[in-house]
Amino acid sequence: MKQVRQLFCFSFLTLFAFALPVAAQQAPAGLDVHWDKVESVSKTTATLQVVVNPPLRPGQPVRDGAYKALKELGADYVRYVPWLPYPRLGVAELEPPTDGKTSWDFTLIDPMTIDFLEATKGHPSILNFSTIPQWMYKTDKPVKYPDDPNLAVWDYEQGTELRDPSCQEVADYFARLVGWYTAGGFTDELGQRHDSGLHYPLAYWEVLNEVEFEHKMSPQTYTTCYDATVTAIHKVSPATKFVGTALAIPGQAPDFLEYFLNPANHKPGVPLDFVSYHFYAVPTADQSPEVQNFTFWDQAAGFLNTVRYIETMRKRLSPNTRTTIDEIGAISADDIAQAEPGHVAQPIPNSYWNLTSAMYAYLFKEVTRMGIDVVGESQLVGYPTQFPSVSMVRWDDGSPNPRFRTLELLKNNFGVGDKIVEIAPFTPFAASHPYLESMAVVTPEGKHRVLLINKRDRPLDVKVRDAKGAKLEYIDQTTGFGPALTGTAASDTVTLGGFSVTVVTLP
Repeated sequence: MKQVRQLFCFSFLTLFAFALPVAAQQAPAGLDVHWDKVESVSKTTATLQVVVNPPLRPGQPVRDGAYKALKELGADYVRYVPWLPYPRLGVAELEPPTDGKTSWDFTLIDPMTIDFLEATKGHPSILNFSTIPQWMYKTDKPVKYPDDPNLAVWDYEQGTELRDPSCQEVADYFARLVGWYTAGGFTDELGQRHDSGLHYPLAYWEVLNEVEFEHKMSPQTYTTCYDATVTAIHKVSPATKFVGTALAIPGQAPDFLEYFLNPANHKPGVPLDFVSYHFYAVPTADQSPEVQNFTFWDQAAGFLNTVRYIETMRKRLSPNTRTTIDEIGAISADDIAQAEPGHVAQPIPNSYWNLTSAMYAYLFKEVTRMGIDVVGESQLVGYPTQFPSVSMVRWDDGSPNPRFRTLELLKNNFGVGDKIVEIAPFTPFAASHPYLESMAVVTPEGKHRVLLINKRDRPLDVKVRDAKGAKLEYIDQTTGFGPALTGTAASDTVTLGGFSVTVVTLP
């Protein structure tokens, strides 16, 4: 009998599908927004990260344009990361204390860091000096680093065993570094005072970065370092809050998060303010732009399953801990090969920037509905030899590309306090329906707003009830590297360009 029922249901649905009028199957995707049915209230902030690269140094043509765009954006929770390829730009004590002297030197680090702090002034930011001085690790011989601060090296971080397993040496290093920027200076290991005259507020400090790769830290070792660093920095900057883990591939490290998020594994009084982790879509070398379209959406959907799993874990273990997904982007297969000898960077098609922009908007939309606190796009500046496919600005003049423009569009239209309302598709059998992503909100000011995302590189018609006369703002393959274009909806049907991110504000 069960098989008969199944056969009947299958036959009925098949006949129903074939019986649909052709016009209905070709109708545009449509949305019916139920403005009076609030599903949740957003607590999500859209932002980005700034990774230290030589083009951001003073005198470089990219610097002024990039920081101008960052300042004008006015985003909260921007993440600043001096990192491992450039030891002289991110490590303030490159040699161990010896012969009655230390090697503390901020000459190259200060200009870039102060630029960042000035560009984000008035907004809470997250600092992450992610690289531990290499001499604090046990290695067979000292690790060399180049004299040229602009030369990228990929083998600076070596060793898996700290010479001080309590991590106090590491913690004290970071506390002194924080003191340099927040407390006017610090006293070094030998009792000598170093004055900076700087007194910047530090809202958040993130403890290390992608530690499952960088020195291959276990969750136990990382938690020890986190606790020691938080305790040391709190003595220097009591108001600072903290971000932990910054995992590269969180879906492969559930035991790491399970351990870190359990307060029982931390010293009494150590706060778990934020947990962080990352996502990059990465195609294989033989995938054309047309194929990457499908790859990126599939990988993004898989990552969202990871987010759901982590959220379940976080709510169970540490429900007051907030979440920042502080690196979201895509890395081309060509960038993966950039360190190979003789590598020549390949041109990036313009469609790539819009595909990755739409992917970020999709993830922003989905995790906003999940209640994630901060969603950070990666990264302000990339350039040939240094992950150009991740850049949010042009690497010749620092002007925004579509990835930055999309972040700007989202940040200016959606934010904390938005009431997320129910959407019902009123043309569920439209052939284009699976290619459309949407979210509708009522802003704190009472504006009725819809986010529309086209997951394909071709135009898509969407019918939004009562949209005639609405304000349209959009980024797509026709807007180039310029700001979002604006218009007015002539009818309830809105045409989205290829990989469009469109905001519809109803009249």
